[in-house]
Amino acid sequence: MNDPPKAFHGAVEGVTTSLLDTLRVGVVMFDTDGYIMLWSPTVEEILGWPAEAMVGRYYGGYLTEDPVEASSGASVPRGGIYRAIGENGYWRGKLRVRHRDGYTVEVEARASLLTPPDCKPFVLANIVETSRLRAVEQDLAALDALFATSPLGIAVFDTEHRYVRANEALARLNGRPVHETLGRTVHEVLPQNMADTLAQIQSLVLRTGRPVVDTVLAAPDGHGWRSVSYGRLTSPDGRVLGVSSTVMDVTERRDAMEKIERARQRLKLLDDVGVALGDLLDVPRIARTLAGALVPRFADYSSVMLYGAVAHGGELPRAGRPPGAPLLQLGAAAKDRGPVVERMLRVGQDIALERGSIFESVLDSAVPHLVMSREELVSASYPGDPKVQAALDLDIHSLMVVPLRARGTVLGLLLLNRAEGRAAFDRDDLALAMELAGRAGISLDNARLYARERESALMLQRSLMPQQVPSPPGVQIAYRYVPGGSHAEAEAEAGGDWFDVIPLAGGRVAFVVGDVMGHGLRAAATMGQLRTAVRTLAALDLPPDELLRRVNDLADDLAQGPDEPLMATCVYAVYDPSTRQCTLAIAGHVPPLLLTGRGGGWDVTPVEAPSGAPLGVGGVEFEPVSLGVEDGSVLVLYTDGLIEHRGEDITEGLDRLMSLLAGLPAQPFLEDVCDRVLGDLDQGAEPDGRGAASSGPAGPARSTGPVGSVDDVALLLARLGGLPEGSSASWTFPAETYAARRARDAVRGVLRGWGLETLTDDTVLLVSELVTNALRHAHGPIGVRMVRGTSLLVEVSDPLPAPPRERNAAVDDEGGRGIQLVARGARRWGTRHGPIGKTVWFELSLP
Repeated sequence: MNDPPKAFHGAVEGVTTSLLDTLRVGVVMFDTDGYIMLWSPTVEEILGWPAEAMVGRYYGGYLTEDPVEASSGASVPRGGIYRAIGENGYWRGKLRVRHRDGYTVEVEARASLLTPPDCKPFVLANIVETSRLRAVEQDLAALDALFATSPLGIAVFDTEHRYVRANEALARLNGRPVHETLGRTVHEVLPQNMADTLAQIQSLVLRTGRPVVDTVLAAPDGHGWRSVSYGRLTSPDGRVLGVSSTVMDVTERRDAMEKIERARQRLKLLDDVGVALGDLLDVPRIARTLAGALVPRFADYSSVMLYGAVAHGGELPRAGRPPGAPLLQLGAAAKDRGPVVERMLRVGQDIALERGSIFESVLDSAVPHLVMSREELVSASYPGDPKVQAALDLDIHSLMVVPLRARGTVLGLLLLNRAEGRAAFDRDDLALAMELAGRAGISLDNARLYARERESALMLQRSLMPQQVPSPPGVQIAYRYVPGGSHAEAEAEAGGDWFDVIPLAGGRVAFVVGDVMGHGLRAAATMGQLRTAVRTLAALDLPPDELLRRVNDLADDLAQGPDEPLMATCVYAVYDPSTRQCTLAIAGHVPPLLLTGRGGGWDVTPVEAPSGAPLGVGGVEFEPVSLGVEDGSVLVLYTDGLIEHRGEDITEGLDRLMSLLAGLPAQPFLEDVCDRVLGDLDQGAEPDGRGAASSGPAGPARSTGPVGSVDDVALLLARLGGLPEGSSASWTFPAETYAARRARDAVRGVLRGWGLETLTDDTVLLVSELVTNALRHAHGPIGVRMVRGTSLLVEVSDPLPAPPRERNAAVDDEGGRGIQLVARGARRWGTRHGPIGKTVWFELSLP
């Protein structure tokens, strides 16, 4: 017999290996005397001795000790093997054989006596290396134990998707005995939907070799969940044998995960609702936001009903529910819309609660109620209630009525509904609804209190704003005031912006726009104090820079406290129609704009003036700027709320305002300009929410509706022109003795021409006294100016800066009575400093 080549060791190339190749079963043939007749290549691999060295030799010389009979474990003499074979024709046992390299190899042998016809008998023995045999036995034992004892369902499928092996755990999970499973496919064992999915997974694993782990499917009986994992089985040479599968009951894990996910979703809902309501300070908007946040995440329909006092910032009832007090349906949300939904929700309407109904009971007791059935829903209100009938028409089967509370007082009700196709509310849902209602109740009460404070602040501010705006000669005025709103509110909020128009002596007029930082009552009160201070100082006819300096000196007195210093901006401008000169000074304010007519439009120019520091910042000087103004030019004063928007640089807002004004036609009505400017600001407001502040001389400035600005807005437009023709006269006299006489003659002539002869004696007397006083003290040119407007203004100027002083002259004094006469004879009088010298003026009422 020829031995195969060495490449046969293990497996010939291209030949599939098998279990025999893994065990390495060797074949040895002996004659009846114990001499080796055949020594296979596998034996050569096990023991290292080549066949040519072993054939013809006696086998016993290679045993290291006596053989052991496997059945009893007793040693058997070497010669006894043949006796056992001769008696039984078979022997089995363990042998320890010397390896060619000198160490001992334990093998398990099986020998049989064979007697071919017409031939001598011989012994054929199979030997297997014990260590390899034990490893295979252990693997098989472990596999059997795994199938028998594993709590997991285990199955093996062949390449045709048939069950080859399955354990009892899998039989229990599938509800089919093992004997009804083997040889069948999943389509023959499991429900159709589950079988289709598993068959697709098996095909995928067989084709790609990629395992599929933890695929969760519904249990075959529909109660519970199963986790299925698949892996491909291959032989050592890479042949695909089939797939293995493990199945685990994950019902408890799935339920736990669902509980965890449900809890997470509840927490997220609480968080989302808290964030949505957190910065709202408007009761109707909170109601709408709350209702909308719960649909469809938590309910199919929701509504928020509140007492009217809550909605309008009024006082809550101290104890108990007012008899017959309806609730106002402020917020509602629905998964769908239609007439039936509108009939049930009745948004914006008063809801009268039937005595003894569930809703009235919850409102009185503050104890929530959970309606679990349609029958209970029918009895929730009075028979024939259209809202209940609408709920039944919408297939609503579950209802929660939850009180909205704050500080121990019920503010209203939160109603949540679920319709068919959705699980009914449970006690956990009720607990969540109570938590939501608790947070919403606090937000609603805060908004109610805020509404009260806002209304108080607006009332205070309206009382502190100009109640009448004058119309000085040569000047046309238009104005608006728009309270601001917080970034989450559409409601107006009082702030510290203000404007004023102050008539000054000589037909001049002062324009003021300012902005106190902050909002609310404090800002409004501070604004009123600041406006009063400006008006008081304006009566002294101070230059703009001097007036701002004096107001700044009052900052500590106007501040709310040492920790809240005054911080305000202001622009103060004085216009003289007779000279068409405008002088202004700025304290940290946005620059005024000057509109000059050019062709069919406007040239828009920011007034270049040092902005200075805001009022309240000490140690800063204010610098005045004077500019000549063409007739018909418009001076635009405003606060930063007009050009300041969230997420936008203030320079962008200023450019937008200038572009808007430049696009307007020349010589428009100033009221139209105000509307256009505020209309641009108001693009984000409700369609009917804009409105305009009152303008003109008819009444005080009132707030408009919501606008797109966060801050409040004050806007003042003044068309600047000169005095009417022939309404002023002026002269300059040298400091000579005849100056008083010439001044008297000039004044008489002008009064005669104006038809004011009745004022001649008083005017001539007072002018003569002032000119004489100037001659005595100033020793320089003397200017006299007369202006006819709503009163008669007379000014006498000289280069002496020191103001005259009124004093009480003695009976025998020759002088000292000039200023005293002016003070007694004029309606009012005063002194104004100029670039050179001073001006003493007085006014007389026209007949």
